[in-house]
Amino acid sequence: MTHTDSDARRTARGRLVLVALFVLFFGSALGAGLLRLSGWMPAGLRNHGELLNPPVDLRGTRLRLASGDDYAWQPEARIWRILVVAPASGCDAGCDALLAQLDKVWRLFGHNADQVQVLWLGDAPAAAARLPELHLVRDDAGVRAALPGSDDPSGAPLYVLDPNGFVILRYAPHADPAGLRADVARLLKLK
Repeated sequence: MTHTDSDARRTARGRLVLVALFVLFFGSALGAGLLRLSGWMPAGLRNHGELLNPPVDLRGTRLRLASGDDYAWQPEARIWRILVVAPASGCDAGCDALLAQLDKVWRLFGHNADQVQVLWLGDAPAAAARLPELHLVRDDAGVRAALPGSDDPSGAPLYVLDPNGFVILRYAPHADPAGLRADVARLLKLK
């Protein structure tokens, strides 16, 4: 083996390493770009509720609490809201179960529970009076009309409202409360 054969092999090996690094770097970037363009998202980044695009603006809507007082939005308090729209025909045993699930979800927020309020629009079950996080809101046809899918015949849909009063997520009746909790917990991390 001559000196020039050794140099040629070293040069070829160096080029091969350079090509491998090029493929590794740009190949992964190309793969990520293709996945992004195809619409794929990691499961941890997907929300469980239906994203409302554009979000529904309820800032100008005057919500009245069951006590007769106006509901104060207070965007500076950074409070997220879960809005339950009870069926217009009245609540049944399904409302009691939903109320129990929402109470459990709210308690699971732990130290962040103060940053979440549960609003109940319409007739509420009798057990609602025992839950401090629940704010009973008088039924309002205008609010119902503004919310997409609020007249769902299969039950009470849920909505997530941001601190400013925009409705950003909708959950179909009988949706898994764990998905609601996961989505709101992710939103609570936003500052």
